[in-house]
Amino acid sequence: MLAKVISGGIYGIDAFTVEIEVNAGHGEPKTVIVGLPDAAVKESIDRVWTALLNGGFAPHPGRTTINLAPADVKKEGPAYDLPIALGMLSATGQIEEGALDDFCAIGELALSGEVRRVKGILPITINARNQGYRKMIVPEENAEEAAVVSDIAVFPAGNLRQVVEFLNGTETIPAKQVDLDSLFDVVSQYEVDFSEVKGQEYAKRALEVAVAGGHNLIKIGPPGTGKTMLAKRIPSILPPMTLEEALETTKIHSIAGTLPANQALIGKRPYRSPHHTVSDAGLLGGGAYPVPGEVSLAHHGILFLDELPEFARNVLEVMRQPLEDGKVTISRAAATVTFPCQFMLVAAMNPCPCGYYGDSQRECRCTVKQVTSYRNRISGPLLDRIDIHIEVPSVNYNELASMKPGEPSSAIRERVLRARKIQQLRFKELPHVHCNASMGARELTQFCNLDTDAQQMLKMAISELNFSARAYDRILKVSRTVADLSGSDEINGEHVSEAIQYRTLDREIW
Repeated sequence: MLAKVISGGIYGIDAFTVEIEVNAGHGEPKTVIVGLPDAAVKESIDRVWTALLNGGFAPHPGRTTINLAPADVKKEGPAYDLPIALGMLSATGQIEEGALDDFCAIGELALSGEVRRVKGILPITINARNQGYRKMIVPEENAEEAAVVSDIAVFPAGNLRQVVEFLNGTETIPAKQVDLDSLFDVVSQYEVDFSEVKGQEYAKRALEVAVAGGHNLIKIGPPGTGKTMLAKRIPSILPPMTLEEALETTKIHSIAGTLPANQALIGKRPYRSPHHTVSDAGLLGGGAYPVPGEVSLAHHGILFLDELPEFARNVLEVMRQPLEDGKVTISRAAATVTFPCQFMLVAAMNPCPCGYYGDSQRECRCTVKQVTSYRNRISGPLLDRIDIHIEVPSVNYNELASMKPGEPSSAIRERVLRARKIQQLRFKELPHVHCNASMGARELTQFCNLDTDAQQMLKMAISELNFSARAYDRILKVSRTVADLSGSDEINGEHVSEAIQYRTLDREIW
């Protein structure tokens, strides 16, 4: 007898439909899986047979052929265990004929028959809905994640026996229900706030400007000045995630397997902080069957690179193209996939190897050659993509001992949202430009109008401070953001002066 079960697989951040055909025929007692299965799928034969026996079912005594279509696409992972088992039971008449119609199933089986959670449930559920299926059987731990998809009923499966009885009509499994609005409110709350930061008003202002214009930023300062503390709080002043952004971000984390169990949605801006020993594959993504890397896990959020000069040179260099394009393409013999990676880069570094160059409280032990070599680990092309450079000095005792809380993230976010709204209206006819940081030469000419004082200020900076052409463009972009924060259509000298202060690494003293 022939049976068919619908399931799904992952390609990039999207899913595709997999038809699992099971034929229970005559011949030697053997089970064969065809259709480009990987090792984990081939091993499912033993898992499924044992789960069937332990569940009290009778596997087919003859030859069983299982085909995974489309046969020219690689299938990987243990997620096909449940649909294969259901197909085998349907082919032997232990599930009523037609019971699997309009169902899509996915899940890993334990030897006891328990259904275990798998990766990629959200994109697979979205694909099933888009293909016209209205019922989805998923592991219990994945049910809330799948239930955020509208127009499809999600049934949580605890074990194989329960699923079979449900399909045969002898047991009821309530469909999982999720209140998306209340869920989004809960998961979008941040645990940290800028009110907890003592002092560092200049740095906080620079972060506000960076977030308002979508500018990449690097902080330079001795150890213990709060560079990491500040970075962790940046997501709390970013604009709230839209549902579309939350779903896209959740898809990436679901595929990568980093979505916590029983968490349905990522409603907070991601904050990723990889260690400086990360490889280029760990940063961009990779593997024989590519999975998302840190730049994609930071999609719609923050990628924080602490101790930037300590990262391997080749790791930093491969990040240049994703910073420009907002996506990363990984080519392998088995597949070529593209992952989105629109993130704000925030980096931090010490001013020298010992960390105390220019510090008023501790003496630097580094030679000029050591300092120069340390800073040259960061290439010019990478610095080209960082608009704001700021110094983060040590905090004095009075600021540390102060009981007065700083400005809360909510107040800073309000100003950021006003500036972002101005940019949305400005660039509404330019789909490739979303914020000031993504302006090109044409947009700089069109939207960065300088008054007389601003022109004189910028001329002096270029001639006397020896700023480069790349610094000129960055100053214009940041000046435009400072003007937006102040609600000004025209860029004046005060706006340009503030933007010039954010070019620490371009000054001769550095």
